[in-house]
Amino acid sequence: MQRRLGTTERANRFYDEQMLDHLNERMREFVAQQEMFFLATADRHGECDNTFRAGPPGFLHVIDERTLVYPEYRGNGVHASLGNIQENPHVGILLVDFFRSRVGLHVNGRAEIVEDAEIRAAHPELPVDPVPGRRAQVWVRVTVEEAYIHCAKHIPHLQKAPKGTPRDWGTDDQRRKGGDFFGAARDARARGPVERPPREHVPAPAPVPVPVAGAGAGEPAREAPAAPVAAAPAGAGGPARPEPVPRVPVPATGDPAAWRDHVERVLARARSRGSEAEEAPFRGWFG
Repeated sequence: MQRRLGTTERANRFYDEQMLDHLNERMREFVAQQEMFFLATADRHGECDNTFRAGPPGFLHVIDERTLVYPEYRGNGVHASLGNIQENPHVGILLVDFFRSRVGLHVNGRAEIVEDAEIRAAHPELPVDPVPGRRAQVWVRVTVEEAYIHCAKHIPHLQKAPKGTPRDWGTDDQRRKGGDFFGAARDARARGPVERPPREHVPAPAPVPVPVAGAGAGEPAREAPAAPVAAAPAGAGGPARPEPVPRVPVPATGDPAAWRDHVERVLARARSRGSEAEEAPFRGWFG
């Protein structure tokens, strides 16, 4: 998509100047101030879910520059996010400060579910929430893989509700939870019960063997090692993911001419990237 829309150079600048594989000091301070975030997960089939989490400032707790934890409070009992995490550990967290800086922070990583007693034994400094109905059933621990800014230009400036506005944490009262605001219960009664067909597990595709430098004539092709990806997910606030490094395709043949051409293209790209690096680095929100 970057090649198609002509944004490759701009995207590479973003990766180089705005993306980290950890939370720097300013990012950690930002996380500690937030009272809410949006959480994206997907199951093993890649079917997605996006949800909202809220709590007192710092409920998304920074353990260190590569580790975040947050409590899972009592909810509707569906556990869509926890179920997805159990099948597929990749998560995307978006924090947005609507009230002060009007800037956002993306954190992508791998998550695991941890029991309350286990995580408190490892981290006794974790706070105990005093609000009735807001008790951690389990915790989610996130290992940070990517952290980058969501720019402020389209984030609205909001105002907090007055202090003392009632919050019905832990309630099962349907009216206080929002009632049938969208009329879904009424429509569901008219529709009747839904039968959800079982889905088969979708196995991951097997690696494709390709010739690797060093394989002699007559030797079987070896599987090329997986290339690392330093990337932001597609969507507003982040460019589409780049291709794995190296971006020049590896020849699927042992022809020396093809490999010489491959090396020349890799070197040309390296020279191009070197000239871009001479520009003054951007000093952003989390620089």
